[in-house]
Amino acid sequence: MNNSVIIKGNKYGIIVVLSPEVPFEELKLLIAEKFKESSKFFENAKMAISFEGRKLTNEEQREILDVISENADMHIVCIMDNDTEMQEKFHKTLDQKLMDLSNNTGQFYKGILRSGASLEFETSVIIIGDVNHGARVVSKGNIIVLGALKGTAFAGATGNTNAFVVALDMSPTQIRIADTIARAPDKPVKDDLKETKIAFLEDGNIYIETLNKNILQDINL
Repeated sequence: MNNSVIIKGNKYGIIVVLSPEVPFEELKLLIAEKFKESSKFFENAKMAISFEGRKLTNEEQREILDVISENADMHIVCIMDNDTEMQEKFHKTLDQKLMDLSNNTGQFYKGILRSGASLEFETSVIIIGDVNHGARVVSKGNIIVLGALKGTAFAGATGNTNAFVVALDMSPTQIRIADTIARAPDKPVKDDLKETKIAFLEDGNIYIETLNKNILQDINL
């Protein structure tokens, strides 16, 4: 059995152990063989990867990633350096990368969320309709309501402090961004002029302001 290439995995990523003795071109053939044999285990997987046993240049790493992509249906999210707390770093880095991806993608939901309704999204969401009192929307990314937001909105559910909430009519019962919560006042001020507003987190506080061109330029996606 050839142990020049060994694949070790945990919940969040894989570690590829490479022999320092084998010529690089031969090593690429062995990597291709290993990942082809293991392709069914990595189907549609999104993982971090780390290399051990051999010092690789950036170009060699890129060549290895090309070999892996050609022989296994998996997506390498990032390359990790070796570390004694590898699994913990895999977890943190992978979650952050996936969060960044989800912020730049999103999905639509059309309809009115009535009292008691609760929706959760892995990505940012655009709701075409109202979110009534007693309804709840949770997103790991951003929440945009093309209607009235009167219920609860929880953006950045996995801790993304750059997440935001936008609504054409912003009258929420509660807004939460990451770990910070803002509740509606007991006696809300009547606002006859309905303007599109954005709720965002800054310096540990949630602010709700009228959405304008300057604020749009400051939004971090």
